[in-house]
Amino acid sequence: MESSSKDNAQLFLKNTALSIDRVSSRSESSASKEKQTFCGGMKIFLCALSFVYFAKALSGSYLKSTITQIEKRFDIPSSLVGLIDGSFEIGNLLIIILVSYFGAKLHRPKIIGAGCLIMSIGTFLIAMPQFFMGHYRYEIFSSTSNSTISISPCLQDQNQIPVSALERSQAKNHAGCEKESGISMWIYVLLGNLLRGIGETPIQPLGIAYIDDYATEESAAFYIGCVQTVAIIGPIFGFLLGSLCAKLYVDIGFVDMDFLPSLKSLFGNPVYFLYLCSSIIQFNSLIGMVTYKPKYIEQQFGQSSSKTNFVIGLINIPAVALGIFSGGLIMKKFRLNVLGAARLSLASSVFGYLLLLLLFAMGCKNVDVAGLTVSYQGTKQVSHYEQTLFSDCNSECICSKNEWDPICGENGITYVSACLAGCKTSNGSGKDMIFYNCSCVEIPAFASRPSSAVAGPCPKGNECPKMFLYFLVVSVMTSYTLSIGGTPGYILLLRCINPQLKSFALGIYTLAIRVLAGIPAPVYFGVSIDTTCLKWGSKRCGGQGACRLYDSNAFRYIYLGLTVVLGTMSTFLSIAVLIVLKKRYIPHNETIVSSGERGKTSSKSRKSDFINSDHLIQSTYWPEKETRL
Repeated sequence: MESSSKDNAQLFLKNTALSIDRVSSRSESSASKEKQTFCGGMKIFLCALSFVYFAKALSGSYLKSTITQIEKRFDIPSSLVGLIDGSFEIGNLLIIILVSYFGAKLHRPKIIGAGCLIMSIGTFLIAMPQFFMGHYRYEIFSSTSNSTISISPCLQDQNQIPVSALERSQAKNHAGCEKESGISMWIYVLLGNLLRGIGETPIQPLGIAYIDDYATEESAAFYIGCVQTVAIIGPIFGFLLGSLCAKLYVDIGFVDMDFLPSLKSLFGNPVYFLYLCSSIIQFNSLIGMVTYKPKYIEQQFGQSSSKTNFVIGLINIPAVALGIFSGGLIMKKFRLNVLGAARLSLASSVFGYLLLLLLFAMGCKNVDVAGLTVSYQGTKQVSHYEQTLFSDCNSECICSKNEWDPICGENGITYVSACLAGCKTSNGSGKDMIFYNCSCVEIPAFASRPSSAVAGPCPKGNECPKMFLYFLVVSVMTSYTLSIGGTPGYILLLRCINPQLKSFALGIYTLAIRVLAGIPAPVYFGVSIDTTCLKWGSKRCGGQGACRLYDSNAFRYIYLGLTVVLGTMSTFLSIAVLIVLKKRYIPHNETIVSSGERGKTSSKSRKSDFINSDHLIQSTYWPEKETRL
């Protein structure tokens, strides 16, 4: 019995130990799973916390950037604005001890989420006065220009004003006071900022502690550094946003933004509309020409990319800058009015595009490439078909038609590859490689001697460097001449419209140029240029690559032809602008006013000529010419 009891006891202890081991193993596995879950969710928590840090820093710095606007909007002293700004710290201090102590015992991410919700409510509360208050009224002197009563700005006696006028003024003041009863809505801003402070309280202590608890020891410092970095970036965007919003009208919901009527007025002005169309077409010409000018120089004259960019930067761009400066200088020296500006702009376009015509004669011939621009027998041809790359002389070789590794034969003809040239052996490496026994490289005078070729295409003819020099001279003259019309064109644009629409007109002009010239011009110029390609490259994984060889003559005619055609169309529209301008131009010294009524009617005639009609052109300066806000 005793032995059996001992056995039972040992069995019981063994089972107990097994159960304990199982429980411990289960707890360890569950702990490891829990740790893996936390590690997986840590990145999500880190991203969310970083966003919250950024948002709270941005909103706080933005509110500080609007302190002066709040002061003016609610007409309150700086001391009260200071209380509004400090309400955030008050809300933070109210619960920071409670949150720091009890928050660690609860679900910290949920508490942080609740704090974010409170912050958002506070932010919406801050914005509420803008939507519930009336029209914002600027504190300016009330003009009496519509009244026939002459009142001194410095009133010393109320007897100076008639009783009826005084009563009306007092009634307006009382009505204004009634409307401004909503000015105490600054309380909403204070309460909203207070809620922001309350909601922000759990974010920092609980968020940082949570990262330190569940992140690995080596990663915790990095994660905390990321969060703090985002918190520093937030104020940058907050103050930038404050700078942007400070330029907007506080009563943007009440101000009549006169968009469609203003747009109708602009496009109803024939001078503005014709000049806009002329500029769009001209910029299509100029943008297309400038975009593909480096490519044109490389392909037409065989220049390297380095030299091409150097020449454009050193010669062409300074010529453009000098032309723009010269246009402004001519306007000032000769005191040109709006008609003179239109004539100068037209003249620069006409002479510029006439100079451009000279470039048609300044080009180089095609490089002799076997199978593309010349046959393997040496006769001139232009072929867009890749089958012409094969001939009897290379029929024994297994060559690829997609390969582009040109070599220059002794006969001065370029071959697409050494294989297509029928070369049997080679010596050297890289650029110094020489190919021998090339069956397609025929030299009639030395038919018995084995022919050879070197790596790289053959250079263009001897006349090409001279043509390139002529091209540079004419190109610089063209750039300078066309640029002279830039400043007069802007003067014409500004003087042909109502002064109140000046900024809007410039915005529409810039938008139209970018959308209708800057975007499409490089596209259709490029498509047209691609039609002159004789040899396309191929990608490693298949498909068409970049063009390796262009037909020089076709390239020149299409590139310069598109530029000249568009420039000619622009010139005709510029002529139409000048014709319409002459019909509608009313110079100041031609205003017909009788000698007896000159003093009474001069100002009225000016206003009727320049303000009330968008179709009449500003010719001289007048006191009310500037835009009135």
